[in-house]
Order: sequence, then structure tokens, then C-alpha cells
Amino acid sequence: MTENTEDQKSQETENDSESYRFRVADYAMLLKPRVMMLVVFTAVTGMVLAPGTIPWWQGVISILCIAIGAGASGAINMWYDRDIDQFMERTQKRPIPAGKVEPTQALVFGVILAALSVIIMYVAVNSEASGLLLFTILYYVFLYTMWLKRSTPQNIVIGGAAGAFPPMIGWVSVTGDFAFASGLLFLIIFLWTPPHTWALALFRHSDYDRVGVPMMPVVVGSHKTKVQMLIYTLLLVPVTLLPGFIGMSGLLYTAGAGAIGVLFIYHCWKLLKDKDDKHAKPTFLFSILYLFLIFAFLLIDRVAWLPMPITL
Repeated sequence: MTENTEDQKSQETENDSESYRFRVADYAMLLKPRVMMLVVFTAVTGMVLAPGTIPWWQGVISILCIAIGAGASGAINMWYDRDIDQFMERTQKRPIPAGKVEPTQALVFGVILAALSVIIMYVAVNSEASGLLLFTILYYVFLYTMWLKRSTPQNIVIGGAAGAFPPMIGWVSVTGDFAFASGLLFLIIFLWTPPHTWALALFRHSDYDRVGVPMMPVVVGSHKTKVQMLIYTLLLVPVTLLPGFIGMSGLLYTAGAGAIGVLFIYHCWKLLKDKDDKHAKPTFLFSILYLFLIFAFLLIDRVAWLPMPITL
């Protein structure tokens, strides 16, 4: 009898531990970790490219605040979109529609993290970076998530700007001011966002159509969407070359950006000629690699030739 009781208690302890791990993982998924990784990478690049220096501990706090702020925005986005997420194949396994996290808990979690990220950035880094982080969170939550996403096919063009602010925040964390160069980093992501997102919308067309979200392919059709993707990409590639012309980066970056820019244009052109949209997913996947490489080339070029802006 005693052995059975001990075995039962041991089993209950293991179950509680397993349940706790799942709960932590569910809350972590609310933060959209894959998106957060790209946000952090671009923010680090902005910080490294910025002129001047910043103590290492301030640099770490700044990146953590940007990451937490981005994650908080994601959690609030999932709370608001819970009504449509349950019907979309891409999102129905998220913690809220899957029943793993209560909507109110997700909202409170997101709001608390958002407030903490802004306050800590204000106290430990500077008010300019804190203000820009606050603006970014509010822009994504209210302008994009609650208004634009469900009201216009231009939702991602205007609302997607929220994802372009992190490198600027990293830059401002170091300098305390806004500069043309930081605006250039913003513009790269701003122009990249439409072709990247519309590629996703093309092969997930039925998801958006089912829930009534007016993504470009749903409203204007596949061909016109692909034409606009190509136009944005043709605008994007010359902009990515500007850092080399203004002395922000060197030959290594310029050559790399030019080469992968040609590949991005090729993907969009091939997609335009693709009648059944089979090339949409490869284009989407390449777009992720493209943005990563653009900022990786910027980072490598900067680190290879100049001292780091973070001091010990």
C-alpha cells in the first residue's frame, strides 16, 4: 500500500512538472519566437552600425527590451486575432485557439511585458529609444492589428512598418537621436515586407479568404499581387545598395546585397510567370533568407573594418 502511494505521488509530481513545462512553452509561443529572432537580429545590426559607443550592459538591456516589446506585441496580436486564428490552418495551433492559454491571460501577459520593456528601456538606456519602442508597440497593436489588418488590402504596406522600427531602436539606443542612415535600415525592411507577406498570402490564400481578411491576393487576385510584389522588389534592391554609396558600408556588403537582390528579383519574376502559384512558397522562404543576409552582410562588413560600438 505504501509503495503504491509513493508511486502515485511520484507520478503526480512528474505530471505536474510536465504540465508546468508545457505551460511555459505555451506562453513562450505567444511571443512569436521566430519573428522575435529576426527582430533581435536587425536591432543588433542597427546598434552595431550606429556611430558612438554604448556600455555592454546597456546594449544587452536594449536588445532584451526590444525582444520583449516585440514578443508582447505578438501576444496582444494573438489575443485580438483569436476569433480568426481558430479557422486558419496556419494559426489554429497557436496557444489560444488550441485552448492552452486563456485569452485574458494572454492579454495581461502581453500588456505587462510591453509596459516593462518600455519602462526599463527608459530607465536604463534613454528616453528616445524608449519612446520609439512604445510607438512601435502601439503602432503594431492598434494601427495594424486592430484596424488595418481587417479593413484594407494595403494592411501590410502601412502596418508592416512596425516591423521596420527595430534597427532604428537599436541605433537610437546608441546615439540617442535619429539619423538618415537609421531611416535607411527602416526603409529596407519597409519595402521588403509587402513581397514577403504577399508571397505567404498567395500560398495561404484560402486561409485569409475563409476568415475575411482582405489580403492582396484575396482582393485583387493572384496576378496583380505578383505584379506589385515585383514592383516592390525592384524598388527594394536599389535601396539596399545605398549604404555602400553613403559610406555606411563597404564593398563586401554592396556586392553581397547586389547578388542576392538579383536572386530576389528572379524569384518574383518566376512567380509572376507561374500560373498556379507553386513558386509562392519558395519565394516566401527565400525572402526570409534575403532579409537575414542583407543584415548579416551589413553586420559582417561593419565588424570586419571598424571597432565595435559596445564598450566594456
